[in-house]
Formats: sequence, C-alpha cells, structure tokens
Amino acid sequence: MSIKNYISIVFFILTTSMASAQVKFEAKVSKQKLGINERLRIDFEMNQDGDNFVPPSFENFDVVGGPNTSVRNYSRNGQLSYTKTYSYFLAPKTRGKFTIKQATIEIDGETYKTFPITINVTAAVSQPNANTAASDIAAENVHLVAELSNSNPYINEPISIVYKLYVSQQTVVSGWREKDNPRYNDFWSQNIEVKGFDILNGEYKGEAYRYVVLKKTVLYPQKTGELKLEPLVLDVNVEVPSNKRDIFGRRLMTKVPQLVTAGSKTVNVKPLPEQGKPSDFKGAVGDYSFNVTTSKTQLNATESLQAKIEVLGQGNLKLFELPKLTVPSSLEVYEPEHQENVRTNLSGMRGSITDTYTLVPQYRGKYPVPSISFSYFDPKTESYKRITSDEIVIDVLEGPMASSNTEQNATANTKQNVAINTDTFAFIKTESNWSHTTTESFFKSTGFWSLFLLPFLAIPLAIVVRRKQDARNADVQGNRIRKADRLAKKYLTEAKKALGQKETFYLALEKALHNYLKAKLNIETSDFNKEKIESLLLERQVEGAVVSDFISILENCELARYTPITQVTMENDYDKAAKTISLIDKQLR
Repeated sequence: MSIKNYISIVFFILTTSMASAQVKFEAKVSKQKLGINERLRIDFEMNQDGDNFVPPSFENFDVVGGPNTSVRNYSRNGQLSYTKTYSYFLAPKTRGKFTIKQATIEIDGETYKTFPITINVTAAVSQPNANTAASDIAAENVHLVAELSNSNPYINEPISIVYKLYVSQQTVVSGWREKDNPRYNDFWSQNIEVKGFDILNGEYKGEAYRYVVLKKTVLYPQKTGELKLEPLVLDVNVEVPSNKRDIFGRRLMTKVPQLVTAGSKTVNVKPLPEQGKPSDFKGAVGDYSFNVTTSKTQLNATESLQAKIEVLGQGNLKLFELPKLTVPSSLEVYEPEHQENVRTNLSGMRGSITDTYTLVPQYRGKYPVPSISFSYFDPKTESYKRITSDEIVIDVLEGPMASSNTEQNATANTKQNVAINTDTFAFIKTESNWSHTTTESFFKSTGFWSLFLLPFLAIPLAIVVRRKQDARNADVQGNRIRKADRLAKKYLTEAKKALGQKETFYLALEKALHNYLKAKLNIETSDFNKEKIESLLLERQVEGAVVSDFISILENCELARYTPITQVTMENDYDKAAKTISLIDKQLR
C-alpha cells in the first residue's frame, strides 16, 4: 500500500474521531435554587440530530409544560451550526434538595447521557417568576391573605392566624390545593376545622372582592424574640377573560394555573416578667380558677377516697403541670389519673384539666390535707395571680389506732432484750417420720405412664411450634418491623428512664438520636448539623416526611432547654422518636 493511501486512511480516522468528539448533549436549567412557588425550565440540548430521546422521570416535580421541541440552524464564521432542544417546565412538589437524573439519546448509533443536576427547592419567595400575560391577570385578581390576631404576644399566650383567599369580580377560581404548608417550628399549634367554604363579600385594598376562609390555626409561642411564620402556598386554577370571543361577542375564559402565597409573618414574642413571679410558677398563662376537692371526708380505715386537683378556664391548658398533692404518711397515695376536657377555638384552649388521686387511710384518726397553691400569669392584666385551696380534714372513723403501735414500739425499745433459747426441748421429738414397710413398684404406675406418653404428646406440639417459627422467619416485612422496634427501644432506653425530668430526658433523647445516626450513617459527632443529616437521609431513600419528623425532634430537644415542658409533651416526643427511628431503619437503603 502506498504512502498516499496510508495518509488518506489516517486522515479519515482523525476526521471521524473529531466528529464524534464534537457531539454535545447536555442539560441546562433556568436556575438551581428556586422557591416552591416558582417554575423551573430545563432544556436538553444537542448539536446533532438524534433518535430515541428518553427524558428523566422528574419524580419530585409536576410537568406543567412540555416537551416543546425547537430546531435551529445558523451560520457562524462561515460554518453551519445545528441545535435541537427539548424543553420542559416543572413545578416542585415539596421543599428539599432533589436530583434530576440523566436523559439519554442515540446519535449515529451511540448513546449519550446528560449529567445529573441538583435542584434546591426552598420556601416560597415573595416575587415568583412570572410567565404569561394570563398569569399576570390572574396574579392581579387573586390574593391569599394571612390575618394574624396578635403580633406581639407573651410566651404561651394564644394567637390565631386565618388564611383567606380573595378573588375579584372579574375572575373565577375553579379549584385549589395546598402546595406548601407552613411549619410552625417554634409554636405549639392546632388547626381549627373549617366546615364548608362559604363565599363571603369583602374588600381588598379598598376594592370589592369575594373571599373564602381556607384555614384557621391557633398558635402558642414557645420561644421569645422575633419568630417567623412561614407562608402558606396554594396552587390555584384561575379562569380569566381572554382576547377571544364567542359568536355572541362575549369574551371567552381561559384557565390558568397560578401559585399564590400569603407571605411570611413576623411575631415578636415577649418574655414573662421576672418581677413578682411566684416561686411555684409552672408556666400557666391565661385566666383560670382552681379547685381541690375530695369525694368524701369521713370513711373507715382501708376504704378509699378520691382527691381531685382541677384547673378550669382559658389559656395554655395542655402546656403546664398541675401542682402536686401532699398528704400525711398514714394515707397511702396512688399515682394520679390525668384527664383533659379541652376544646380549642380561635381564642385558644378552653376547658379543664384534672389530676385525680386515690387515697387509702391505714389508721383511725383525723388527717389534714394541706392547702395547695396554683400560680398563673394573666396577659390581660399583665400580672401574676395566685389561688390557694382550703385545708381539708379526712376523718377516719373506724380502724386500728396509729398511736398503739407507736406505744408498743416505744415500750419495746425501753426493755432489755431477752435471748430465747430455741434448743431447750430439742431432745423431745414432736413429729414422726414413718415410712411404708412395702414400696410400690414404679412399673405401670401413674408416673411411669406419664413419662412413657409424654414424648408422643410432645410431637404435635413441636410440629405446631416449628410451623409458627417457620412462618415467623418467612415474614420478612414483619421481621424488619420487629428488628426496627427493638433498635428504637435500645437507643431510647436512657431517655425512657428519665421521663418526667425535663433536662435529663431531652439530653438523653438527643444523645440517643445522635448515637443512632453515628451507627447507621457512619458520621462523627463533629459533622452533625441538620442540613447534613437531612441530605444524608434523603440520599439513603428515607421519605421526606420521616426526615422532617426526625429534624423536628432534634429541634424540640434544643427548644426544651429554654421553655417549660409538660409530662405529656415529653411522652409524645418519646413516642414520636421511637416511631421515627423505626421508620428510618425500615427505609434506609
């Protein structure tokens, strides 16, 4: 073969390799960080035409537009260029960090893939990206408003927030759904059920509007200072007039999807005054009355009676502890039964909470139950108040006298102890030890037949036990659930022992959560932060709701060091932690 042919072959190979190296297939996004009320555009762009384009799944987004295909041919510096683009418009479903996976396409028999792209979806922004003129019209005529009852409350004083959707007379809303719910991290919150969406007439910025009340929530701030309330975000279907008309000249309506947000609110929470704070103050805020009663005041020894400590009124009824009952040692006291009869409306919690003790006197006599004091802070008068119960006397009519035992014990202590010789009559036998002269044969006795038949009776039992064991081993999901529950109990043992001791309990709970993460994710204590924990758990395919619960428990552990916490709250946090650890262990990949 001549040198000329060799040069031609080499030139052809180089040209082919350069052409293949110049193939480009890449993904481009309009932004990598956006609010949940914004739209994302993603373009899959190539410089050569291809076949069998396969987009990624977009599992964490709703596709609101696309795919749109565009082709562009142009000349640059005397060279022809070609660009083909597949475009999608996406709306995020929830907040978090999500990865848009690879898209693929075949070009000249080769398969090309784009690089994955990470998108960070944050809380709603005040000025989301706009799109069409119809969307602009919808944005001007539909408004979501959050009305706050009090922006400057005391800690543990109830406030309410009401969300109203205002719609102008020129537009129609045909439906909505909640896109992003606010998380009240620094508040105790409870939603008030809205029965039916009645259309009411009102004004928005001086103009006539119709509105519906969508959501009502009561909040009790658990932290002082400036606290932010995250916005509620709705995905609304709005019908706006278009430029088209029907045969009668009337404007036709076009349906536009629109994201509306109420915007964030700031609450400035005041601390309770230190001046005049009673020493027995347990964190009660509101307007209360206080009663201490007994089911009876006269009874006999070993009979029982009930003593009830009750707080009635309006305030943070579920967020403080009742004072304890103290009685004389001659009255046996059992753990109280806690009851709550509380209903919540926009003005806060109202009702009563009670602790009912069972008392059992042991001796005859009169026993006083000392008076009990209850202190609370009244935000209306901005002052502390104290209520003290009357002393109650329990009259035990019949039974042994406590003083007789006391006198006997005192007399016994004054006499000289006499050592009794128990061996004085040891030589006299008081019991016989007779035995039969003839012994019964073991063969064919009751014991013989019992031992003979026992193996045959045990065989069916062993078969049943083995089948149950095989069925239990075959239950993979059940075994995973049982293993996860055992793991949760293992890490939360110390926290369970400390229930009722606020600081010790939350330190143990936080330590248990950290130890669990160290064991499961192989990370050091110095690497702990909420963002890294959240990203690691999401990468290991743990559901977003479970991750949010785990992070909220960690935040409760931090918050509990500075705020009063009730026994009920601690028990709820313990149960929530056990359930969350169990769910994470089942979902980790």
